[in-house]
Amino acid sequence: MEKTEVRNQTLIMEFILLGFGSDPELQPLLFLLFLLIYIVTVAGNILFVVLVVTNKHLHIPMYFLLGSLSCLEICYTSAILPRLLASLLTWDRTISVKGCIVQLYFFGILTSTENLLLTAMSYDRYLAICNPLRYAALMNGRVCWQLVAGSWISSFLLCTIVNIFFFQLTFCDSKEIDHFFCDFSPMIKLSCVDTQTLELLTFIISVTGTFVPFLLTLTSYICIITTILRIPSSIGRQKAFSTCSSHLIVFAVLYLTVLTVYVVPTANVPKVLHKIFSIFYTVLTPIINPVIYSLRNKEVNESLRKTVLKLVA
Repeated sequence: MEKTEVRNQTLIMEFILLGFGSDPELQPLLFLLFLLIYIVTVAGNILFVVLVVTNKHLHIPMYFLLGSLSCLEICYTSAILPRLLASLLTWDRTISVKGCIVQLYFFGILTSTENLLLTAMSYDRYLAICNPLRYAALMNGRVCWQLVAGSWISSFLLCTIVNIFFFQLTFCDSKEIDHFFCDFSPMIKLSCVDTQTLELLTFIISVTGTFVPFLLTLTSYICIITTILRIPSSIGRQKAFSTCSSHLIVFAVLYLTVLTVYVVPTANVPKVLHKIFSIFYTVLTPIINPVIYSLRNKEVNESLRKTVLKLVA
């Protein structure tokens, strides 16, 4: 029997994002918490971009890619947190169907672009450590621009294809989405029409935009670690590993949480736990990126110190 026969009900024009429950005492605390996270995330990433732009000794491929990632993180967190903050403040949890699809669209573009940028960064570290003599020739400013532009354009095209199909869906049955933002799986369950084609298309594009970059990044780091272990001196190994350890931490945190949410079976997993893992990759990853790259990088720390001294002087 077709979905349209099973759900022969009035079509809905808006969803209700249930978020984190309706406890009146919890809402103000969550609002303050997410507001603080949003402010720190935007300020931290803007500061990192300013440091990269204003300090000439940071005008190298690695920091260009890091600055691009910080710009993306500002957009990433802005695609989700302002809507969540508004619902916590006003208690209005409704969002139009078109608004929900648009949020999902930008979320998809930004997620895919982040995966591709992390792959570009791993390629940069691979060349620097495994092929240092050709690094300057293979990783110049033009190549960096091509990698960043290619990440954005390919993500835009792939997600646009999915969104064209998504806008053709109609929704019925229930208005409620038990999540704090518009994600693919909760929305597709509310569709009145057959979604097999869309789900297959989304699976293919997800593999292309997420799993392939994951394998490429993983392969790069296998080669990097193998090369580092061959370095005879412990000081040399430590110096080589320090140049890529920050990126490796971010890569591990992001993909562990994403795989936990989207790949691990969730039938017996409490929805609250599912939301907590979602917070890790949508909210916490953008805030920890500039912290990790700054704390574990002497050049960034030195640039920050000089900038602060100039402002104070």
